[in-house]
Amino acid sequence: MQLLFARSYSITIGHLIIRKESVVEMLKISEFSKLSGVSVKALRFYNSLKLLEPAAIDPANGYRYYTQKQLLTVKRITAFKEHGFTLDQIKHFLEEHPIPDVKLKLVDKKKELERSILEAQQQLNEINNRITRVEEADNRQQETPITVRSVQPQLMASIRDIVPRTHLCLLLDELTRYVNSYGEDEGRDLTILWYDHDNSDTDQADLEVALPLTKAIPSSGRVNVGLMPGLKAAASLVHLCNPYDSSCLAADQLVSWISSQGYVRSSKEPIRETYLTSDKDIYGKMRLAELLIPLELG
Repeated sequence: MQLLFARSYSITIGHLIIRKESVVEMLKISEFSKLSGVSVKALRFYNSLKLLEPAAIDPANGYRYYTQKQLLTVKRITAFKEHGFTLDQIKHFLEEHPIPDVKLKLVDKKKELERSILEAQQQLNEINNRITRVEEADNRQQETPITVRSVQPQLMASIRDIVPRTHLCLLLDELTRYVNSYGEDEGRDLTILWYDHDNSDTDQADLEVALPLTKAIPSSGRVNVGLMPGLKAAASLVHLCNPYDSSCLAADQLVSWISSQGYVRSSKEPIRETYLTSDKDIYGKMRLAELLIPLELG
């Protein structure tokens, strides 16, 4: 249903003033919603913010009515929203303000969008890096499960302690924070040296956690910095493991393989386990790791 709204106005011809009435066609809110493409709920919300108020409200039933001229205001609001402006900012643009003031508001919005674009680009770069690391991890997992390889000496920072096995993550966190304090980046491969790997009956473990370094940093009472010895030969198994699990089936698998191939396990070097994925690259509970058991060379 449409309402006809009479509006009076006057024109002057010579010395005569002639009064006329124009008829303005009014639209119910549902009709105005269809024409404008804006939901009734949104129109009511605009009204509550005094962003777009009805041209008339029927006092008898409270029905809201709009004019076709108000479609221009709706189009302006929609355009500003598409540009990322908030409704409070849009309200400012619908009011009368000097051009320099409007320009400042637009420049502020431009800077805000540029910051958002920069942040989004940084996030996109990190996602691309994550994809690359996932692909690399998948390729490593598809390689021959067990091999024999050498290990080069490496400058490391490490902490050795006898602790409950459940405290492993605490040691890793302590070491990571220490090397980060000297400018070493996160995401380096964490290595665990198990000095009593076969003694799994007790909760206590003699172990050393180590991180590779790009430069020499000071040692401390807890952290030792030095060259970790290389290995001339070690049996290697790349596998998925749960870092929170106290037992590792991969070790039994690797020990059995060593025996079946006629190799002799070295008693001079501890078993090494290197996490090939950083903490932030763990998806689920499993992470890619390499288990290294040193071998005796005849």
